Amino acid sequence: MNFISILQRVHVILLNKASNESKIKYLRKQGMKIGHNCRISTMSFSTEPYLIEIGNHVAIAAGTDLITHDGGIWCFREDLGQADIFGKIKIGNNVFIGNSCIILPNTIIGDNCIIGAGSVVRGKFPENSVIIGNPAKVILQSNVQKFLYLQNPAFLKTADLSLVKKTKIIKKHFNID
Repeated sequence: MNFISILQRVHVILLNKASNESKIKYLRKQGMKIGHNCRISTMSFSTEPYLIEIGNHVAIAAGTDLITHDGGIWCFREDLGQADIFGKIKIGNNVFIGNSCIILPNTIIGDNCIIGAGSVVRGKFPENSVIIGNPAKVILQSNVQKFLYLQNPAFLKTADLSLVKKTKIIKKHFNID
């Protein structure tokens, strides 16, 4: 490994701790298309980030990997030469991708989708879907999930509160002193 690639790896490690804006700026410089109002909590975007397109209002949680190539072809290098297989990833608008997901090459995720934590996602998924599993599949429509959120006894409006206020409300709700 040469000095330049070591510096690049250190830079990406530091970016994991950086602000959301710094991550997005770096990824755009690498050729990734990223819409507005996105929250990116991972820096694992494969070796071909220019094959990834992310819409507006997309959140990608920590530990998620977006992979744009099929490394398994390595097993056939003697027969196939130095070939590689690549694929694009396209994520629509208003999408949430949970912790530790794997998004594989040639994947298209429609608008208004929720991807459950730990899912392994490959293929084309329609808009307004809740997608979970390994392999990932559509389990219900987003509007049903919204209804379930509204019925949940732990539904608390805390998103725009300070940590102190949020903690107070959560502790009160769960009867924690």
